[in-house]
Amino acid sequence: MPSTPVKLSRLRAAGAFVGAILLSGLLGGCATPPKDPDELAVYKENNDPMEPLNRYFFDLNYGFDELVFKPLAAWYNLLLPTPVEHGVHNVLTNMDAPLVLVNDLLEGNDKRAGVTAKRFLINSTVGVAGIFDVASKWGYKYHDTDFGITFATWGVGEGPYVFLPVLGPSNPRDLTGLGVTAVADPWSYLFGAYDVQYLSYVRAGLYAVDMRARNLDTLDQIRKGAIDYYATIRSLYRQHRNDMIKHAVADDPLAELPYESASGPQLTESN
Repeated sequence: MPSTPVKLSRLRAAGAFVGAILLSGLLGGCATPPKDPDELAVYKENNDPMEPLNRYFFDLNYGFDELVFKPLAAWYNLLLPTPVEHGVHNVLTNMDAPLVLVNDLLEGNDKRAGVTAKRFLINSTVGVAGIFDVASKWGYKYHDTDFGITFATWGVGEGPYVFLPVLGPSNPRDLTGLGVTAVADPWSYLFGAYDVQYLSYVRAGLYAVDMRARNLDTLDQIRKGAIDYYATIRSLYRQHRNDMIKHAVADDPLAELPYESASGPQLTESN
């Protein structure tokens, strides 16, 4: 029988997949396009038919971030020395490598797959389990990809924009990709096999805090400079995903793109 974390991963995957399908149908069915030509053009460009509900969830996420997540990330930055933070980030990035490699191969990107494989081998050994990013110093730069990007390279459309509690900005294609990731992640199976399932939750928590902590200043600057913070995050999320798709299609192994998080696109590093 599968271990409890594996079962939960499969349930999350199934939920994400079904949710993506339901959202796609729901959002497409309840949309009421405006009649004014100019407003209709903006409506189609935004591709956000459930904007009122998305904004509601956005406000909920923003409130949670301000009250809990942002202070936690600030304390994380304050208490951990910079080298330790970088080490945690490097380990988390190295743990992502197996799935990045799978997606590189599914996208038909031999160059990127070669770089990912070499990075994982080098950083897992010379880099002491990924604590040190030796591969980057040797010319093998990090790049990211996921099943949502893979689906895009296969010609799958993104569908309407959605903003979900905790998960943040997304679309049906990326939600489906997230579900596949939950099933395919090898670490959940490994942790289950050795009865250390709690490491899956530790990893997820560190991943979220690390991403938020590395972008404290960036997101504050975006919010202060934005006339409409929600619309700005929506635009930046799409730009970020489109950039990732572009580099995946081009099989560009030197494209070093940042992470995303539930708070929105991650654009730069704070430390």
